[in-house]
Amino acid sequence: MSRKGLLSGITASINEENARPTQSEARSDYTRRGASKSMMNSLDDLAEASLRIRDGEVIVSLDPTQLDGSFVEDRIGDGVEDFEALKAAIQSNGQSSPIMVRPHPDVEGRFQIIFGHRRTRAAKELGLQVRAVIKQLADVEHIIAQGQENTQRANLSFIEKALFAKRLLDRGMTKEVAKAALNVDDTLLSRMLSVADGVPEVVLYALGAAKGIGRDRWEELKKLVLPPAKSDQAIEFVRSGEFGEASEPFNALIAHLKTSGKPKKAKVPKNAATWSHASKALTVEGKIKPKGFSLELSEKDAKPFGQWLTHNLDELYETFSKSQPKDGD
Repeated sequence: MSRKGLLSGITASINEENARPTQSEARSDYTRRGASKSMMNSLDDLAEASLRIRDGEVIVSLDPTQLDGSFVEDRIGDGVEDFEALKAAIQSNGQSSPIMVRPHPDVEGRFQIIFGHRRTRAAKELGLQVRAVIKQLADVEHIIAQGQENTQRANLSFIEKALFAKRLLDRGMTKEVAKAALNVDDTLLSRMLSVADGVPEVVLYALGAAKGIGRDRWEELKKLVLPPAKSDQAIEFVRSGEFGEASEPFNALIAHLKTSGKPKKAKVPKNAATWSHASKALTVEGKIKPKGFSLELSEKDAKPFGQWLTHNLDELYETFSKSQPKDGD
């Protein structure tokens, strides 16, 4: 029965009573605007509450310490700035939207969060009760509700959704459940699972939620780490200090994988010859120019050898001259 039907008999009776003539117009007006109106509003509220209880949508206040997380994780880490902003908003304006929980399937007297983990954490840190809707849901219904809520809020990144789908399948859920939870088709689900399976787990968690990094960039990374050697390089890099200091970690990893392992080619100018001593103490590069020839000395003996060379040019030139063939020879 709808709320309108539930109250039709009661409100009709009250209206009939209000329509009867009274001793004064003022008294009649008071009756219509005072106690009777309050009674009707109270009955409306009671009927509304009864319907919401029947549908499992009544909002209650729960102690956050009574709540346990979902049995399938859907986030990678916590965005500190986003969480602090949420916490400040709840502290200033209260919790605007309720979370959803279900009676814990294994622990009597406790509840399991379907969605609203960050709101629960914020309420707990603020010492507040958390507003929640309690619904009796099976595991599959739990997963679909959790996934759809986060998809509608659009606050899960591509890789968080991909890992969520992978965890569902690892727990024995079907692809149909994963598609329903994330509201995706077969093609997109396959691509998500391909990335989640193809990129080493340690790399995935080092990169975190990677907000703003979409499917195409993740597929590029998946292709780069396909060779085992490149996969090892990726793992080594995300554990390095260079990765930890990078302002854009994802881009830093991509750049590292594209450049690492390639030997650097020495740049040798055209018309140039290079000589190095076995001790590596001196390198001489000679360059042929349109109207001459130049020598460039480098390494630790470059300066003293250059000075010696300058002081012995007469002798060296004499040696050179004698080595040249004479006219007529």
